[in-house]
Amino acid sequence: MDVEEIRRLTELEDRHWWFRERRARLARELRRLPRPFPGERALDVGAAGGGNTRVLAAHGWRALATDLAEEAVAIARARGLDALRADARDLPVESGAFGLVTAFDVLEHVEEDDRVAREIARVLRPGGTALVSVPCDMSLWSAHDEALSHVRRYDRDRLTRVVEDAGLAVERVWSWNVLLRPVVRLRRRAVKGDDLAAPHPLVNAALTAVIGAERRLPLSGLPGVSLMLRAHRPPHR
Repeated sequence: MDVEEIRRLTELEDRHWWFRERRARLARELRRLPRPFPGERALDVGAAGGGNTRVLAAHGWRALATDLAEEAVAIARARGLDALRADARDLPVESGAFGLVTAFDVLEHVEEDDRVAREIARVLRPGGTALVSVPCDMSLWSAHDEALSHVRRYDRDRLTRVVEDAGLAVERVWSWNVLLRPVVRLRRRAVKGDDLAAPHPLVNAALTAVIGAERRLPLSGLPGVSLMLRAHRPPHR
């Protein structure tokens, strides 16, 4: 992802329905975890400008953002976040140091996704939690994926296998953005580049309402546009 793309996404993320919903889902997962002890550390891998890192900090974690792009690290630091330039395949942090690691929309950018998963497992303390989000279903592959430098989209089996092979115990895998999947499929067939332009405020409000309603419906087992996964490092590893 180039510098201009990072700047554009950073400007979008505070108001765009998709980024806001992703943060809401992260926050919901954080509320399900045991409350972090004072000073307990969380690592946000591939954090871009730190939108999700701010959610971690708001829930009591001492959060560190990492990204390969210097511009992303600079933006995160300008937001008052601790941030470090790092390759997700070789994180320059100590083993077993974090109670929580998040990697939202990271694995699909890396050919060696197994290396990223192993690094997530390495830096987690025994019993620590990993939260991962990826785009799902290669049948949805489009110019959007190419514009964002995706290598692949995932199905549940592949995502589970990559995480388990790294030594983590998968607790749950589920879909989100289910209701809007038909709309996304049609729109991305028509769009020549990425699909992350700022929508009209009325459209943004309508999509926010639809995707928010999905949280109250039993849809997580159906095909969506994205997958989320929760796993932990077993105590004996």
